Amino acid sequence: MQSPLPVRDGVNATRLRLPDEGPWETAMDYMMHRWGHIDPQGIEDRFDAGEIVGEGGVPLDRHTKLEAHTFIWYYRTLPPETRLPVELSILHQDHHLLVVDKPHFLPTTPGGTYIQESALVRLRNQLELPDLIPMHRLDRMTAGVLLFSTTPETRGKYQVLFEKRQVQKEYECVSAAEPAPGHPAVDFPVVVRNRMTKSRSYLLAEVVDGEPNAETRIERLETFDAGAPASAGGTGTVAMGTAQRLARYRLEPHTGKTHQLRVHMASLGLGIVNDSFYPELLDKAPDDYARPLQLLARGIRFVDPVSGKPVEYRSSLELSEAAQARP
Repeated sequence: MQSPLPVRDGVNATRLRLPDEGPWETAMDYMMHRWGHIDPQGIEDRFDAGEIVGEGGVPLDRHTKLEAHTFIWYYRTLPPETRLPVELSILHQDHHLLVVDKPHFLPTTPGGTYIQESALVRLRNQLELPDLIPMHRLDRMTAGVLLFSTTPETRGKYQVLFEKRQVQKEYECVSAAEPAPGHPAVDFPVVVRNRMTKSRSYLLAEVVDGEPNAETRIERLETFDAGAPASAGGTGTVAMGTAQRLARYRLEPHTGKTHQLRVHMASLGLGIVNDSFYPELLDKAPDDYARPLQLLARGIRFVDPVSGKPVEYRSSLELSEAAQARP
């Protein structure tokens, strides 16, 4: 449903559905029930100033009946945020698309404690593009190529590409060169297929029995000792006392389940370096900007629905573990 309020400071107005019935006579009574314990005077002031609106942008007041509107919109009071020490870079921009390199640690869209400090809000404010909308998402801890639609007029054409899986994505990661103990050796390239679902555990995904709904092709590109020059192909061996042997992998997902690539690598005994979720959920700790998750959205390609021409956008970022290993 289209918001009757415009984007403000890069952030969409919040939409709230009012209940069909209950012990509240007015919309303000219901909002007081929900948030009056936080800022009752602020709620009253917003109603008095006409800053809370219903369908068609009609301002509500203290006496507007609960049943007068199904949805209402208002602007949240944004909490102060410390700017994350990471930056976005623009790879391509035209009238229809914006393509950026999203850094590690920056979320794609507002959520939780990150509102202004999201790629969407930063870019809306920086480029003065209030209609900007992401065409897909990257996890906060994943870096790389991210596409945005810049205009509603052609947005649907690009959305159809993603819905019909007509977009090819390529990722890279750094993991151990050999599977962890208890996991069989892997003959690369390999295709991992299984059924994934959201776990009851917070934010996690897990593999369950059933018809596969997640598929990823995985290819090993090179192996290297941490901090040593990389060598193309082969598994190699590590002398006693030397650093762990790592590898850089190409990942090509055919589906897009939550945390799919991280789960599929972990299922092979090759958990991605610096992954705090898989294969083992670690205690939550402050972000360590020196140890980003070694997962990068390297490239994306498709036939542009506006120009009719094939296009490909590739990240200019490098995974730190692989970059440090190069001479």
